[in-house]
Amino acid sequence: MIFYLLYPLRKVHVIFNVLGYVTFRAALVFTISLLFTMFLGPLFIKLARTLSFKEHISEDVPERHKKKEGIPTMGGLLIISGILLGLLLGAEFLNRSVLVSMFVILGFGIVGLFDDILKSRKGKGFSIPIKFGLLFIITAIVGLYIVFYPFNKQLATSTNLLFFKNVVINLGIFYIPFVMFVTVGSANAVNFADGLDGLAAGLSAIMFGAFAVLAYIVGHYFLSEYLNVIFIPKVWELTVVCSGMVGALLGFLWYNSHPASIFMGDTGSLPLGGLAGAVAVMLKQEILLGIIGGVFVVEVLSVILQIIGFKYFKGKRILKMAPIHHHFELKGLEESKVVIRFWIAGILLALMGLATLKIR
Repeated sequence: MIFYLLYPLRKVHVIFNVLGYVTFRAALVFTISLLFTMFLGPLFIKLARTLSFKEHISEDVPERHKKKEGIPTMGGLLIISGILLGLLLGAEFLNRSVLVSMFVILGFGIVGLFDDILKSRKGKGFSIPIKFGLLFIITAIVGLYIVFYPFNKQLATSTNLLFFKNVVINLGIFYIPFVMFVTVGSANAVNFADGLDGLAAGLSAIMFGAFAVLAYIVGHYFLSEYLNVIFIPKVWELTVVCSGMVGALLGFLWYNSHPASIFMGDTGSLPLGGLAGAVAVMLKQEILLGIIGGVFVVEVLSVILQIIGFKYFKGKRILKMAPIHHHFELKGLEESKVVIRFWIAGILLALMGLATLKIR
């Protein structure tokens, strides 16, 4: 809104030219989202308590987590509100990449919200087929839109191959299922990681910080040319989206860090992962998502390995408990130490992911 109202005034005064810089808008949206979530946090926590939106702790977690029973949840609403407000006020929100981002945030957020409400009221959320079915419908719409209205016509059904200069794989009719797999898989991965105070929020902030840099490079002709990255016009507005999400997450972490005063719930984890997948798809860097979000990948793999152990090795436990963050807890590490070490791993993987841009 600020962009559309004030940027035309650059003809009146040169100061309004600053709104034309994506870096300025990224900083503006970051600040708006951060301040909104930080200052509205106490009010939202109080409202969640009043409405009895409380966390129900599963039996399949370490014993120390039992004390978290009753802590307010659905904090994802605070994150979603912060990022959407930031985008509507400070971004070029009619940009197609921003519109797709907001669609994914709202769509996945609504699914997560109703899932959390059912858990809060009835003790059980959506069944797996219904939950994944709804998410696949949303991502199918995104996939169809990107294929039939591509950001780059030559890459409508292609993805970029790591480590090679401008080498792409054309998936043809399989690209839409690929989009669905990446986006829903990413959402599920963040959901698995949302088991310790601040873990998913901190890792997501790191991931979106890396994607903010990546989006700026992909959308900048000269930088993309220099780093041998495929140039995609007008997607650098995703720098603003990712920066805004970092701001919203840091504001949320103010209350979600250990000991947490609120949890994000599926209302937060699903749109966070969904947006990460959608951003990777729009940047044609879907494979790179597996490196930048590597800790989330490990969380998913730990669950898969645990299931394989039970099913094919006579109930043998590969880990003490899955996802893997609970395994380290049961080995004696304090929750905060596990979280910080996972954050460090997330930072290293994000830097490794960005470093691959130069290895072409």
